[in-house]
Amino acid sequence: MTLIKSISGIRGTIGGEPGDGLSPLDVVKFTAAYGYWLKNQSGKNRLKVVVGRDARISGDMVKNLVLGTLQGLGIDVVHIGLATTPTTEIAVTEENADGGLILTASHNPKQWNALKLLNERGEFLSAKDGEEVLKIADDESFVFVGVDDLGHVVEKTDYNEIHIQKVLDLKLVDVDVIRKANFKVAIDCVNSVGGIVIPQLLKALGVAEVIELYTTPNGQFPHNPEPLPEHLTEISALIKDKKADVGFVVDPDVDRLAIINEDGTMFGEEYTLVAVADYVLNHTKGNTVSNLSSSRALADVTVTHGGIYQPGAVGEVNVVTKMKEIGAVIGGEGNGGVIYPESHYGRDALVGIGLFLTHLAKKGQKCSDLRKSYPSYFMSKNKIELTPLIDTDAILKTMKEKYQHEKVTDIDGVKIDFAESWVHLRKSNTEPIIRIYSEAKSPQQADRLAKDMIEVIKKIANI
Repeated sequence: MTLIKSISGIRGTIGGEPGDGLSPLDVVKFTAAYGYWLKNQSGKNRLKVVVGRDARISGDMVKNLVLGTLQGLGIDVVHIGLATTPTTEIAVTEENADGGLILTASHNPKQWNALKLLNERGEFLSAKDGEEVLKIADDESFVFVGVDDLGHVVEKTDYNEIHIQKVLDLKLVDVDVIRKANFKVAIDCVNSVGGIVIPQLLKALGVAEVIELYTTPNGQFPHNPEPLPEHLTEISALIKDKKADVGFVVDPDVDRLAIINEDGTMFGEEYTLVAVADYVLNHTKGNTVSNLSSSRALADVTVTHGGIYQPGAVGEVNVVTKMKEIGAVIGGEGNGGVIYPESHYGRDALVGIGLFLTHLAKKGQKCSDLRKSYPSYFMSKNKIELTPLIDTDAILKTMKEKYQHEKVTDIDGVKIDFAESWVHLRKSNTEPIIRIYSEAKSPQQADRLAKDMIEVIKKIANI
């Protein structure tokens, strides 16, 4: 069993002893810590928190524990039921709530669940705030209210429709153009909440025909739910068989968007943000942000449009912070996460679909041809395992010094930008591992760069 406590939330496998997996006791403890932190930092006598969840098998159990715990703290709850992560984020601000809890383990398999914690802006907690929540949980320094002060639960089940309408209302989403394109779209929603909202969204956008794969929200994931190419063979074949114009795949909580071309080939998760940014920048001049491990293609496209690209540290909260800092008009992460401030500061596959379909319709070309219009890069992801006695921080410092003549960024590990490639070295916080992300203009070059870096690290570590 596994329980992972981090500033962004609590994630674990269902079952096991308390503190070992995500047991009912752990759900209550961490929910109580979050609720008590909200009460302490808000200074209010009465708080309101939004709760939404994906369709995991354990979701109903976890939801009941969370609602009861918040009520026990005297916190009123707006329960929006089965809803995507971005829908829950939007609901926090729409309800003028003091925070939000998303019950989802994102792309993890069905035995996992998690508590994702939001602030009053519907955004993930900062590192400082997350650490305070974890401390309260460790100390169990929370107090529950008496019977006369218990919180109340209000059920609101229309937030999927509200979210869809907000996508339709975006200035750069053109329903008429999409309708005229007469698109046939295939989708794979991995039997989670995407199966509820994505078909509705596509019909509202004017898509002529929607071919559904795994849209029953029962939590029985038919394949590994992370939308990577090796998990998407069924929809790839379906697209070719049904002659669809494009395919969309989302993860269980619908904050990541993978696109598949009309010929069944992958558009590439890294290029979801690139394509959407290209469209946005063509109509809105400005800057962009992605995390350090995302494709250089976004920077290339940004420069083409006269904007400035800046990287943020890995993690959505870090990308959002950097976006606000430089006033970015579009940003996100290379895992298919599109963050469009015109809507809200959160990764949102619904927004990504609306913008991408408008872009594709206006271009009037095949999806595969649109993909070919962007700079082509290939990524390689590797790791090197070290012994616990090896100082990984010292290794990263040495690597920074060794490559100081190149462009080096050290806000999150060490990233080294070469003329036509880059490598990003990040240490694990839980085990003696350095993760190595590299990108170049061919798969072979990306793999070679990673292997070269591994050899350099081995020499430094004397292993």
